[in-house]
This record gives sequence, structure tokens and C-alpha cells, in this order.
Amino acid sequence: MSKREKQAIGQQILAAFRAAGAEEVAPDLLLPAETLLDLYGEDIRARAYVTQDPIRGEMMLRPDFTVPVVQMHMANGAEPARYCYLGEVFRKQDHGETRPEHPRDNEYLQAGFELFARDPEADAEVFALFHHILAPLRLQASMGDMDLLMDAVRALPLSGARRAALLHHIWRPHRFAKALARFAAPAEPREFPESAAPWTGLRSPAEMQARIDRLRSDAAEAPLPPQWVERLERLFAIEAPAPEALRQLRALAAEIPDIAEAVDRLERNLAALSARGIDVGAIHFDASHGRHTMEYYDGMTFSFAAAGRADWPPVASGGRYDALAAVLGQAQGRSIPAVGGIIRPGLVHELGGIG
Repeated sequence: MSKREKQAIGQQILAAFRAAGAEEVAPDLLLPAETLLDLYGEDIRARAYVTQDPIRGEMMLRPDFTVPVVQMHMANGAEPARYCYLGEVFRKQDHGETRPEHPRDNEYLQAGFELFARDPEADAEVFALFHHILAPLRLQASMGDMDLLMDAVRALPLSGARRAALLHHIWRPHRFAKALARFAAPAEPREFPESAAPWTGLRSPAEMQARIDRLRSDAAEAPLPPQWVERLERLFAIEAPAPEALRQLRALAAEIPDIAEAVDRLERNLAALSARGIDVGAIHFDASHGRHTMEYYDGMTFSFAAAGRADWPPVASGGRYDALAAVLGQAQGRSIPAVGGIIRPGLVHELGGIG
């Protein structure tokens, strides 16, 4: 397909976003690497294109729109605010990965919508907007909630350091599973012998002693009781039509009381979607859905996928990212809840367009 065809679809989507009250914005193509490295760590280098500017320093080609849109809003945006955009993003692919939009889809077009509001129905507004725009394509809508998972991890009877490690890896299922297994296993005896040898290396004696103390404390910690591992695994495995998933989560909240607030919020979101005319029974709820999306999502997540196209990425995806908005608003002393998402015009075109 030609770029012109994708742009035409993108403009249709953009018009729908503007009709929903969004202001169109155009973030820079090159972003300061420092901001993205602070947010994502050095791992971002494996996914983003990095270049060196003699004046501006290290820069990255835009890997997504969310960060620059949040920064722009925090600098001078009102409340509430709705923004939309259309443009290319640039991400490195894993070896052998291809997309239907282009045989080497390192660059692809995104149309996006972001909502900054304290309205408790903001999640439902964004989901319903995407559902309405994409209705002609008859896609499978899926939903998750990272808050459920993170609240469950925070409830584990573990030290703060071990809970923090699990939270850090929650978007990396394999690493998370390895860490959970290690924390549930009986500790192996470890010795940290004292040495009279001269201290060498870049770290100071105090820093090394603090590290040794942490290792000793970790080695002495009791293993995670097996019932907590089983509860967590049951939570992460919940997949069902949204009303049935809600019933299962209610039952599990009796064993993990800390997830009750997130379950209440899910129930309110489903009621709000139903009030907007959406059949919530047709929404697939996957408790682990957010573990396969952007790492900054910390609440509701959603996606719309094409049936029979398992090799495709979602046609649309999004979620809530309150923590990211708070971090990026620190310099201005601002913090406001935020939720948004993107649609891939190239995939919409492949499916016949939205009329």
C-alpha cells in the first residue's frame, strides 16, 4: 500500500478524534535521549534509533508519541484536555520480525488520542471512542488492568526489596517467573567471609558493605509461602468474557483483599461502557493483558485485534499511565491522570478501511 493511502485513513481517524473534542498536535520527530533513558533505562537503546547532535547532544527518533504529548501538556495544558496526532514512529525490530504494513516495518504511522482528566469515566470514554471508530472492522476487543497485578504483588508477604524486584519485572513475564520462583524457594546458606585484603575497585568500602548487608538480609529472608504463589498465578491466568472475569476477580479478592479497589474500579468501568451502548460480554478480559503492552501503563489497558491475523500486532491499543504523567509533570509541580491509545492506519487499510 502507498503512504498516501495510509495517510488518507489516518486523516479519517484524526477527524474522528477531533470530533470527540481533541486538539491536534505535532510533537517533534527527534526527542532528547536523556528523558527517555531516565524513564525506560538503557533497555530503550535496543528498541530506539539513537543519533548524536553536535548542539543538542544525544537524540532519539520518536519511538512513540505519549512522552512528548505529556511533556507538552504539563508545560502549558489546561484541565481537562484532549489531544490527537498523526505521524510516524520508529522502532527497531527483533530479528525476523515483519509487519503486514511493510516488509521492514521499522517506521510506521500512528494516529493517537490522549485524555488528561480527573473524570472517573475517562477510561470508558477512551475505550468507547476507539470501539466506535473501529466498529466497521468487527475487531476483537480485549482489556486488562495492570493495577490489579501490581496491587497483588504489593500485597505479598515479602521484603520491600523483593516486592520492588517483582514490580520491576512485571512487564517481563519470563524474568518475573524466575524471580518469583527464587523468592519462593528455601534460601541456600551463603557465607560472606571477612577479608583483610586491601580494598580495591571503584566502589567505596561503605558502598560495598551496604551491598554485603543487603545480600545477607536477602539470604536470611523466609521464602514466599506457596499459597501466595498459587494466588498470584491464578490471578495472572484469569481470561474470560469481562463479566465472568469480574466474577472470578471478586472471588479472588476474598483471598487477596488488596485487589478489591481495582476490582471495584473494573466493575465501574464495565458499567460505564454498558451505559455507552457497548456489549461488555463481547470484551475479552485478560488479567495479564497489560504485561504485553507499553511499560508505562499502570491501570486499564486495551487492544483491538483482527481475527485470524495472529501474526499482526493489535490494530489499536492503549491504556492508563498516571505514574508516567506524574513523573513528567514533576518539574512543573503538576500531576493529572491520563489515558490514551493509538490506531495503526496501515492495518485499518489492510482490513478494508472504516468507511
